[in-house]
Amino acid sequence: MKFTLKIVLAFSVLSMFALNSYAQLNQGLPNEVEGTEVEEKLGDTIPLDLRFANSEGDSVTIEELMVDGKPVLLNPLYYECPSLCGLVIEAVFKVVNQLAWNPGDDYTIISYSIDPEETPDQAAEEKRQVMAQLDRPGAEDGWHFLTGSQEAITELSNAVGFNYRYDEATGEFIHMASIMMISPNGVITRYLYGINIPEFDLRNALYEAADGRIGSTIDRAILYCFTYDPSSGSYVPVAMNIMKLGGLATMLILGIFLTILWRRDSGSSSSPQKIEIEK
Repeated sequence: MKFTLKIVLAFSVLSMFALNSYAQLNQGLPNEVEGTEVEEKLGDTIPLDLRFANSEGDSVTIEELMVDGKPVLLNPLYYECPSLCGLVIEAVFKVVNQLAWNPGDDYTIISYSIDPEETPDQAAEEKRQVMAQLDRPGAEDGWHFLTGSQEAITELSNAVGFNYRYDEATGEFIHMASIMMISPNGVITRYLYGINIPEFDLRNALYEAADGRIGSTIDRAILYCFTYDPSSGSYVPVAMNIMKLGGLATMLILGIFLTILWRRDSGSSSSPQKIEIEK
């Protein structure tokens, strides 16, 4: 009964989502960031043998950081970025804090610097600051901060289509605000953009990257009814899947109702009847 009520509640939530979905307009890119667009490479596999240095200064491959069966959130940035990177990692921090799933337990985060001049000490300081605010036990084992050679950085960035350029005038790297979802076997499954990442979008993207092998039954029921819409850059309801879930909920409720009636009728028919004897 509790499970059925949860399904009905999930269906109600989905109905509200369906009535309140909005599209976002693509306003184009300013001249300053031309050539730094993200080229989506959905379905491609990233090179897992690339070597980076972790925040302890140890040499690790991407594959060594990936845990069997767990999706990866890939976060390109650089630690001395004076503006956008701080906003991006703050956005990732906020949505990770909102998410019921935990880094390390349910998924892995890999933040890597696109500046080959940055050092493991800088990565360690960034990790220390993030972990000091993130109240998630064990998250330090599931959120990795990397630095690397120009060759490794270029190869990984090209593999995920993350284009950027160095601006000599400002001494800054110009890039877009984006993160990528990677499946447990290294396949790129989704891109999310901006400095305000909805918790539902990240949850759906991680669920998608894990091929449904993450989250509770209710998570799966809700996320089953949404698909990614490239035009709006977010997940939107799928009417057909909502109808299927609604039909399932209706069948479950009807089945339980009929079972209760059957048991009540069986109980009343099997109970002994009093026979009145005429005097």
